[in-house]
Amino acid sequence: MLAAAPSLYLSMATFALAASITPGPVNILILSSGVHYGFRPSLRLVFGATSGFCLILLLIGLGLHELLVIFPNLTTVIQWAGVAFLLFMAFKLATTSGELGKTRADKGPSMITGALLQWVNPKAWLAAVAGMGAYAANGAPALVWEFTVLYFAVCFASVACWAYAGAFLGRFLNDAAHIRLFNRIMALLLVASAAYLIIT
Repeated sequence: MLAAAPSLYLSMATFALAASITPGPVNILILSSGVHYGFRPSLRLVFGATSGFCLILLLIGLGLHELLVIFPNLTTVIQWAGVAFLLFMAFKLATTSGELGKTRADKGPSMITGALLQWVNPKAWLAAVAGMGAYAANGAPALVWEFTVLYFAVCFASVACWAYAGAFLGRFLNDAAHIRLFNRIMALLLVASAAYLIIT
């Protein structure tokens, strides 16, 4: 197995960091989870979102992108599934009671929720295609796996920062009215993300 040059690994890590740590629907949901459930329980969602994206990345690297070429309407199906899922999550956030103590007694979002959010997000698919196109265009299995493993490490750490930020913020949101306000702001951001998926 041929090892890539250190400069290539650095470039891969930079791409992964830029794609993972910037605000988006997944990070909004994880921030909200951190507020409601704390840092440790939110790591399930972090792991699910990271694993979900990296599975897309791996499959794209191994040739799944050809399906998007053969079936261009598949992108539209993913897009509308993503819109529906985001609106569903926004509704759940907007209608929660704001009772933080009760919420923290629950288990919080599952790994499956995090993975699903990636799988119905067309931007995740496009980012995976762009990443593999930039760093493993020749389809060499070793490079595909190296990029996927590196991306997993960077993505997990980046997304976990949002969970930690939410847990930190949750210390100051101990009033039900403040929690409801926070929930509605997060819900509006998810609705905005859904609208963005529709118009792009």
